[in-house]
Amino acid sequence: MKLHCGQFTLDLTSPRVMGILNVTPDSFSDGGHYSQTDIAVKQAYKFIEEGADIIDIGGESTRPNAEPVSLQEELDRVIPVIESLASKIDIPISIDTYKPAVMRAAMAAGASIVNDVKALQEAGAIEAVANADVAVCLMHMQGEPRNMQDDPHYDDVVEDVVTFLLDRVAICEQAGIQKNRLLIDPGFGFGKTRMHNITLIQQLNTLVNTGYPVLVGLSRKSVLGQITGNDIDARLYVSVSAAVVSAINGAKILRVHDVKATVEALKVVTAILPNEA
Repeated sequence: MKLHCGQFTLDLTSPRVMGILNVTPDSFSDGGHYSQTDIAVKQAYKFIEEGADIIDIGGESTRPNAEPVSLQEELDRVIPVIESLASKIDIPISIDTYKPAVMRAAMAAGASIVNDVKALQEAGAIEAVANADVAVCLMHMQGEPRNMQDDPHYDDVVEDVVTFLLDRVAICEQAGIQKNRLLIDPGFGFGKTRMHNITLIQQLNTLVNTGYPVLVGLSRKSVLGQITGNDIDARLYVSVSAAVVSAINGAKILRVHDVKATVEALKVVTAILPNEA
């Protein structure tokens, strides 16, 4: 299985690691750590040294209860970082946004993956990427960040999530986005209770069996804190454990804060699991 993203083609025979670079003051885990361009760029290089396959840059927090930021503020946060990196690194840059204008600016600056928590549902989002030579990650979210954890409810969380994502990929393909450019993400922690998240992990193979590569973002999420009682800053080991379980269950891209630890753990997974054809 390969993912086409602009000038890059990612071989997904083995799971890949996406390093999270939040250029925000208020992200749930690392808000404010990389909010200056030079610091963010330095962290991106650190991720690459540690073995990251993708750098995912975001300029607006989507943590529970987060408020949206203005278009200009998001652009001011992410575009200088992308421009500083794009011509100097040899791995794909992902832009974490749901705003079509940010997608366009980020792609023009050098991003080759669009990672959208709203699965291209914003007006103009599909049109922004349909004819661009980029990969797209479609994520499931119930509600909006400011209210998604108020009272999440599903008839069947796995069936509901899979149905939504398959509907979105069908719409994207009809718009001209080829299958080899598409990823799906069940959206752990986005409008889901502890049990919803656990059920999705347990039945991840249902998403894998759709034939689309699955991205999993469990790093430092609240469900891991609920299971262990650990605060955000003490979730390294549980985050790596969640990444390993996800990879064993078929996830192809792991979106993480702790790149080095995850890369090393996945080397063990890759060595032990049978290789795919």
